[in-house]
Amino acid sequence: MQITAGFDSGNIRCIDCSDPSNVRLTINKDHQSDFYQWFHFRASGVCDMPLKMVIENAKGAAYVGGWENYQAVASYDRQIWFRVPTTWDGETLTIDHAPETDAVYYAYFAPYSMERHADLVAAAVSSGCTHELLGSTLDGQDMDLLRVGEGPLNCWLIARQHPGESMAEWWMEGLLDRLLEADDPVARLLKEKATFHIVPNMNPDGSARGHLRTNAVGANLNREWKDASSERSPEVLCVREAMAASGVDFCLDVHGDEALPYNFIAAAEGIDGWTERLHKLTETFKSAYVRANPDFQTKYGYEVDAPNSSDLKKCTDYVAQTHDCLSMTLEMPFKDNADAPDEVYGWSPDRCRILGHSVLDALLAVIDDLR
Repeated sequence: MQITAGFDSGNIRCIDCSDPSNVRLTINKDHQSDFYQWFHFRASGVCDMPLKMVIENAKGAAYVGGWENYQAVASYDRQIWFRVPTTWDGETLTIDHAPETDAVYYAYFAPYSMERHADLVAAAVSSGCTHELLGSTLDGQDMDLLRVGEGPLNCWLIARQHPGESMAEWWMEGLLDRLLEADDPVARLLKEKATFHIVPNMNPDGSARGHLRTNAVGANLNREWKDASSERSPEVLCVREAMAASGVDFCLDVHGDEALPYNFIAAAEGIDGWTERLHKLTETFKSAYVRANPDFQTKYGYEVDAPNSSDLKKCTDYVAQTHDCLSMTLEMPFKDNADAPDEVYGWSPDRCRILGHSVLDALLAVIDDLR
């Protein structure tokens, strides 16, 4: 038996795998950071072997509440990811599984590789998007921006500031599938009214390195918006400059939440510039999203920020305050959607993609009131 993670987004350290009934593992920290929780590894030589894999440092993970009622994902073909029995005892996380093949992959959530990202960008460009290379990351990777539509409004959608939140790029795949469908009347109308600026992956370095939350130098990009720099956060800096050049009428920053088993929106209620207009736009958008897709809900989420308590280091607050626009964060679960559980797949890439489709219906409900 062997445990390896030397591939795109891989992250695990094997302490001992000599006993399949007590495989001892730890998760590596993000580089130059104390964050960790994302794991992605392969077990080889394990067909029909009952495995008990224990992540011994789970108690020190960034969001311990994320382990409660959590089930890891596994895949034989890296296409279909299913849930496997996982137990949290307050100290360690244990994955129990008897693989049906010689090799199986395990991960915190279904990975979205940089190779698939390249395919996503290429497919979008061949289907009508224009592409702009905004700059490069600290590891020398490309910062890709896709544009589609010819309308006067400027709608920005970004994902994966936190690289371990891979559900965000699955969501982007769904958004682009529908937005680029020539026969979809909602997509066609929105592209007449707005220009879409889409950054499918804000953090290529962290994605490739197998990080949970940070880039190549340990910067949490969603705390860099106020003071972004080329030395620490060029990813945010180049996107922020592109936003300044185009203007922003709408912004959605797509994330995943470790603890809450729901899809929900967090808005910018704490900014100094919060108005009744922004409140009404937010509520209209959320209500329309619920109608478009029952996997979205408004009962559960983060506590609403108190007035004048904004943190302009965060994208949603920075963009809302700077551009006086509707700016929100979408959160999806690492676990399952507690309102509509799926025992086999949990919250899955397919459901992320469908939620991405549905966002166009929610945007349609507010598009005429954005400016």
